[in-house]
Amino acid sequence: MTDAYIVSALRTPVGRKKGSLATMHPADLGAIPLKETFNRVSLDPALVEDVIYGCVDTVGPQAGDIARTCWLVAGLPDCVPGTTVDRQCGSSQQAVHFAAQAIMSGTSDIVIAGGVQNMNMIPISYAMIAGQQLGFENPFHDSPGWIDRYGKTEVSQFNSANMIAEKWDISREDMEIFAQSSHEKAISAIDNGLFEDEIVPVGEFLHDETPRRDTTLERMAELNPVIEGQIITAAVSSQNADGAASILIVSEKALIEHNLVPLVKISHLTVRGDDPIWMLTAPIPATKHALKKSNLSLDDIQRVEINEAFASIPLSWQKEFSYPIEQINVNGGAIALGHPLGATGARLMTTLIHDMKRNNIKYGLQTMCEGGGQANVTILENC
Repeated sequence: MTDAYIVSALRTPVGRKKGSLATMHPADLGAIPLKETFNRVSLDPALVEDVIYGCVDTVGPQAGDIARTCWLVAGLPDCVPGTTVDRQCGSSQQAVHFAAQAIMSGTSDIVIAGGVQNMNMIPISYAMIAGQQLGFENPFHDSPGWIDRYGKTEVSQFNSANMIAEKWDISREDMEIFAQSSHEKAISAIDNGLFEDEIVPVGEFLHDETPRRDTTLERMAELNPVIEGQIITAAVSSQNADGAASILIVSEKALIEHNLVPLVKISHLTVRGDDPIWMLTAPIPATKHALKKSNLSLDDIQRVEINEAFASIPLSWQKEFSYPIEQINVNGGAIALGHPLGATGARLMTTLIHDMKRNNIKYGLQTMCEGGGQANVTILENC
């Protein structure tokens, strides 16, 4: 088995609800980091063997194999194919896994992975309700097999986030303190130019516009819960957002032949499942599985990116592993930086890679909860 190396990791700034990217066609948005990859890396784009992009709610402008469309809109060679992956919130992290596995197996030498999402243009879960006009309630409750196994319990990320908070004894105040910290870390990273090397400007749009400089614990405390009687509020939830990211992955053979400089080596890949009604707990068993398979411990890992779908997710993971919280999401997470569903996995990885290079971190771990009760784990090793 050959090793897989990342030689470029770029992203757009993240646009907020009704923000700078709200009216941008997803294909044009996803094309931006693809095109810039070949401005920064001396490589003939015709040598790319596949483009694998994550995207959720692939309807309307996100339909028709958005990975392929983004590549073509970028003006890149039409001999290069593309395919689109949906593992819900982990779609673009899974795209990286598929690309790396193609390299590791010897099937390919040069693959681009990433993701794109415009949540202003196509609202969250639109694909889930699109079948209603055809008589389907939702993707689950019209299936006798699903009902036999899980009944008609609502499949709800909000219920899951609340159940996790209760199980791991995480209070609303705990989550609000974590959310405030996410905004503060993201604002500090922006103000200190820490994202500049990873961001490709979109015209005059240069910086993530999602962090809230005016948020306070007092203002968070005033919000009503999303569901009456629960403790999850908008303040402790990830923001709907727009964005794209692209990661160029190559074999050692390609490194040598094309004189490319690796950023990190992909050290380990894991994906695991858990209860789909609890939905958001899978990062915990997935991390345990990854550590066992990789022969690493969390003592070896100095950085963790875990998607802040809700504050209860990273907080429950941290409690489960007693991992230093100051090494988790050191530049903020999705509560501050937004969660453009199909792009978030690649956005997280891009930020993690640049942080590892900047701070000479040997190992970094990324995980995220995903619809269906799933989670990917990627372990990266600094080159």
